[in-house]
Amino acid sequence: MLEVENLQYGLNGKSIINNLSLHVDKGEIHGILGENGTGKTTLAYLIMGVNNCEPTGGRVVFEDQDIADLSVSQRAKKGITLAWQEPARIEGLRVRDYLKLSGNNLGIEQVENCLWMVGLEPAQYLDRDVDDTLSGGERKRIELASVLAMRPKLAILDEPDSGIDIISLPLILNGIVEMSKRGSSVLLITHNEKVAEIAHRVSLLCAGKIIRTGEPAGTSQWFKEHCRTCPHINEPTEWDKGL
Repeated sequence: MLEVENLQYGLNGKSIINNLSLHVDKGEIHGILGENGTGKTTLAYLIMGVNNCEPTGGRVVFEDQDIADLSVSQRAKKGITLAWQEPARIEGLRVRDYLKLSGNNLGIEQVENCLWMVGLEPAQYLDRDVDDTLSGGERKRIELASVLAMRPKLAILDEPDSGIDIISLPLILNGIVEMSKRGSSVLLITHNEKVAEIAHRVSLLCAGKIIRTGEPAGTSQWFKEHCRTCPHINEPTEWDKGL
């Protein structure tokens, strides 16, 4: 589904992504686990092509096509979507309409099903606005419901460092697993080894390079033992800081 080959990216004379290679299979949840400043969000932006973020070397191949020359909208039309670290706030847009738009005019039954899959009761949320009256966890779950509505071929999920309550987190993870069961590939970007354990495979990112890939439990344990105190990180870019 996705092949990233020897990807490189630099900013202001500094190497941010450093000969990074990975692949994501159809229907696979592939975790990218790394501390802040290791290039996780930069990787997401390079694959999606947002913020004029273009690699200085290597290739991003989606369904056997090099997508370097494609715009963000063209990549989206091919079936790639990116869920932001900070979920959308849109005053005046109801949840029901947000999900209908995401799913290309889904019917109400399908909209309700997407909400149920992330643990939200439709009757309580359909007519609420996607704004600050929702908690961070609620907005993240609604954003995930919108991704489920899209049925993308590849979902890049850049998980936030904070703002997700302990009730919302397992429901979000269940929604991600459901997305995979429905055939979507997921690139799950996180700094939390517990989140990464829902993946089929996990890759560790250090200083812009994949240093280890393997099964979730063992790879997450290695991260916990070695990466938490490791000083080998880049100076974070603005998007890696979540700004």
